[in-house]
Amino acid sequence: MRLFHFSDENNIEVFMPRPVKVATPRAQEQEWLNGPLVWAIDDWHAPMYLFPRDCPRIFVWPTATTTPEYLTAYKNMTTCRMVAHIELGWLDRLSHTTIYRYELSPDGFESLDDAGIWISRAPSMPLNVERIDNIEKALEAAGVELRVLPSLKTLAPLWETSLHVSGIRLRNALD
Repeated sequence: MRLFHFSDENNIEVFMPRPVKVATPRAQEQEWLNGPLVWAIDDWHAPMYLFPRDCPRIFVWPTATTTPEYLTAYKNMTTCRMVAHIELGWLDRLSHTTIYRYELSPDGFESLDDAGIWISRAPSMPLNVERIDNIEKALEAAGVELRVLPSLKTLAPLWETSLHVSGIRLRNALD
């Protein structure tokens, strides 16, 4: 298994556990997830972080529990393994952003069993770092279709389907 952390910084020598910048309401006994941690994402889910940090985005893909009706609809809409949606206002920034993909050793990380997210309470040194200058090309290479919309609000009905839907940084969305 490979784990990654994405950043706009190119000189991180050690990832130190730190609290999240904006605390998220957590279930009882999971408040510790807002505390000092090193966050990583597995290889399959890594395209979710091929974006400027604050860019609001919604990802959709089928899972083993997706109903035949929604699986057919998804396959009629795309041949990609996942679809990423962003707002038009973020397209220029996406096109001009350089991000860095740090690979981390999986030692000391534990899965949250949530869309490929892993956490560690201990510092982690990167194994290597890759500069990504063309995010759109990197998404395409990862089998992700990028869709640009005036507003992400129109995607609200997706949460009522049997497809997997992940929203990231939605607090920064227009609506």
